[in-house]
Amino acid sequence: MTAFRVQTMPMPDPLPCPNPTPDTSGLVWETSSAAATQTLGEAIGRACEGGEVIALIGQLGAGKTCLVRGVVVGLGADPDRVASPTFTLIHEYAGRVPVCHADLYRLDEHEAMTGLGLEEYAESRAVTLIEWADRAPAVLPRDHLRITMEHLGGDGRRISLAPQGARYEALAARVLASRPDRTRTADA
Repeated sequence: MTAFRVQTMPMPDPLPCPNPTPDTSGLVWETSSAAATQTLGEAIGRACEGGEVIALIGQLGAGKTCLVRGVVVGLGADPDRVASPTFTLIHEYAGRVPVCHADLYRLDEHEAMTGLGLEEYAESRAVTLIEWADRAPAVLPRDHLRITMEHLGGDGRRISLAPQGARYEALAARVLASRPDRTRTADA
């Protein structure tokens, strides 16, 4: 029994974005455990080359921090350091490229835009992961990877990737090519 179900389907544009790139397709995974969600995150992290901005959207308990933990593993950083940065706002992790993990939950759009410095991370070589990105869509660059997460009950999650721009379409293609729908073992 696999932990994933992958389907390709048209994706709406649920997050207003300055100068949005038309998004005509997206990838959707359904995971059945935290481990499967983290495995998908690892595939995303391995597919990153540096300088990516990833917007994470979902309600409390949707699994955003679990997915981030997987991305951090895929980038070669220590997953034990990953915690939701709700109170510290930004955490940095050292991997094969720097990782910036921000959480906008407690901020309004004006607070996110002033003084947090997300635009500096977004223009750097760091992979920038922004939880609750829908709270401040203006901080996102035109091109980014939008990940929407839904809680399906129990440990189930629906995770939708919506690439915004050619660079992120290529990133999504690398994730899909890595076959994150298969459970990996130490022998594989």
